[in-house]
Amino acid sequence: MAAADPGDPASEPNPAGLLLGHIVASGTVAQEILDISKKSTPCFVNFSRLQQITNIQAEINQKNLEIELLKLEKDTADIVHPSFLAQKCQTLQSMNNHLEAVLKEKRSLRQRLLKPMCQENLPIEAVYHRYMVHLLELAVTFIERLETHLETIRNIPHLDANLKRMSKALAKMDILVTETEELAENILKWREQQKEISSCIPKILAEENYLHKCIVTP
Repeated sequence: MAAADPGDPASEPNPAGLLLGHIVASGTVAQEILDISKKSTPCFVNFSRLQQITNIQAEINQKNLEIELLKLEKDTADIVHPSFLAQKCQTLQSMNNHLEAVLKEKRSLRQRLLKPMCQENLPIEAVYHRYMVHLLELAVTFIERLETHLETIRNIPHLDANLKRMSKALAKMDILVTETEELAENILKWREQQKEISSCIPKILAEENYLHKCIVTP
């Protein structure tokens, strides 16, 4: 048995240690048996390891659950978060106030809608005047092209038929262009022939006059 360290409080002799030392000194129990009895049993060691693994697995499951809860909170933050809910409540409250004001003025609004708005000035703040000028230009342009746009929309169902007609018209135009070119070539040839005939007529007339003279004066 190892000697006790006088500077270590844990190594100070106690009654159990003195008793075990006396038993070992008397030879009743060997020191090897006491050393074996100090070692942990493998079964209990494995049990403690299994308990540690179980505890770690439970901690991992708890962390995974917390992660899933955080993800769910992030996905539903715009629905359940107090700040978002407060903003939505304010928006709904303002809409509710507006609808209440509309319902209170329902009769006057109905009369105003039934009354024509011709030759009336709508009050617009000075800040928005330049935007109104641009808006009026766009409105005038849109009204000018409205009939064209409507005609285009009406022709959309007949687009295939119109394309076929255009193809046939282009084919006819190609034929007419070819015939026109041929006619132009024929006209040029005819002009050349007329020039040749015109140049030969004086000679023929001179020959006829000469022959006539010869016949008259033998």
